[in-house]
Amino acid sequence: MPSIYTSEGQSPDALRRLLDMFPKTFNNGDRIGIKLHWGERGNENFIRPMYAREIVRWLKEKGANPYVFDTTVLYSGGRRNGADSLKTAAEHGFTEEFLGCPVLIGDGLDGRDVIDIPSVGRHFDTVQVVGIMEKTDGFVVFSHFKGHMEASFGGSIKNVSMGMASRAQKQRMHSDAHPVLIEKRCIRCGICREVCPVGAVTMEEDRFPAYDLDVCIGCAQCIAHCPQTALKIFWETDISVFQEKLVETAASVWKRIGPQSIVINALIQIVSECDCMAGNHPPLSGDYGFVGGYNPAVVDEESMNIVGADKFDAAHPGIPWRRQFSYAREIGLFA
Repeated sequence: MPSIYTSEGQSPDALRRLLDMFPKTFNNGDRIGIKLHWGERGNENFIRPMYAREIVRWLKEKGANPYVFDTTVLYSGGRRNGADSLKTAAEHGFTEEFLGCPVLIGDGLDGRDVIDIPSVGRHFDTVQVVGIMEKTDGFVVFSHFKGHMEASFGGSIKNVSMGMASRAQKQRMHSDAHPVLIEKRCIRCGICREVCPVGAVTMEEDRFPAYDLDVCIGCAQCIAHCPQTALKIFWETDISVFQEKLVETAASVWKRIGPQSIVINALIQIVSECDCMAGNHPPLSGDYGFVGGYNPAVVDEESMNIVGADKFDAAHPGIPWRRQFSYAREIGLFA
């Protein structure tokens, strides 16, 4: 049985062709979660709900009972709590009426429906993930393959890791990142203060903003939204540690759900930044279609080979994203 399936094209029909390549089917009556990202409020590059609807139809034909879900996030915006996130989902077309299945928040409306599972790596003893995992028979991880300011790329690994982690686990993965101000670029607009979810930014009149690193949670929201690119990420440790934490969380989750799950990357609308950032982001490449398989690291590596590493290196220079794949091999995620 091959580990990778590909289908060219941008239409839901192209996705259906890929889905029909999977010899593995879910059991009749299984509850199957479709993990996806419905985009931050104001983001224009998220993968549209017509693709999720195709997955729902396919699962129902197999006799499964699907639902679609995402999780709450650390930063300010339209997904910080469950109620706001569901509102954003609806604004982007991810409704039960359109999809034909429930739309849920994996860690609960208050972000507290979480469980701790053993970690398979060296950075965590346990990782904290969505409680809905215990109530689900299998998963379809449907990911938009695109750029990311801290990981260089985001695909299946990030969707399983950051996407299925609790807010606390998200914080643990981000804990080494803090903002540093480039004063000559700063116009003192105050946007960094406005978007900080924890009040770590203060700004006196006619002064540059100040950042309380004891309060900062490392979510990089201020860096992402600075209109002058006057903030850069300072890593307290080797930047590779974030890549490892991302993979370690994904590997821990996958050890639990992998035997009954599949992953699919959408290599369409490939832009420089994550769907968690508002705006219309610059394209990195053309469209390639869909890549699927049974392992998030394998599917991400194949996706990178198809799109081309040079594009991500150019968009986010200096990020050691290759460490994601080498660490994944070290801790057995490729197995």
